[in-house]
Amino acid sequence: MVSELINANPIVYEKKERRDRGGRAVLDEYAAEPIDQLEIFDHIRDIKDPEHPYSLEELKVITEDAVDVDDQRSYVRVTFTPTVEHCSMATVIGLCLRVKLMRSLPSRYKVDIRVAPGSHATEAAVNKQLNDKERVAAALENPNLVDMVDECLAPSYA
Repeated sequence: MVSELINANPIVYEKKERRDRGGRAVLDEYAAEPIDQLEIFDHIRDIKDPEHPYSLEELKVITEDAVDVDDQRSYVRVTFTPTVEHCSMATVIGLCLRVKLMRSLPSRYKVDIRVAPGSHATEAAVNKQLNDKERVAAALENPNLVDMVDECLAPSYA
């Protein structure tokens, strides 16, 4: 994690209980399965914060309500709220969200990652960086950044 903490004492919230998605009958194994808000939230809820040993859900950086899915148009938008307005890790958090969804969703999905309006001092710059394919590709060529993302995405067995 990071040596100097931007937010040394974040508020930690209780995780929501996981809901059973129910056993869906598979009629056609080759048909595209619909993806909904809960499924996207389940993919990203356990991502660890780059500065703290807590998940993004525990810090309320992401919530289920901040996930929008339009399965018909293959579009997903995740809006996240950094714990502090001047969070230097906002782009890393957004990159972690993007990478997790790139690895989890079919390639037909367009993923839009946004900072919640008014929640970050450089909101426009962060949003531009997170949704620019060339900038994301360049970031993913940086081995130190990839290691940090992989560490945040690694499963925790606590």
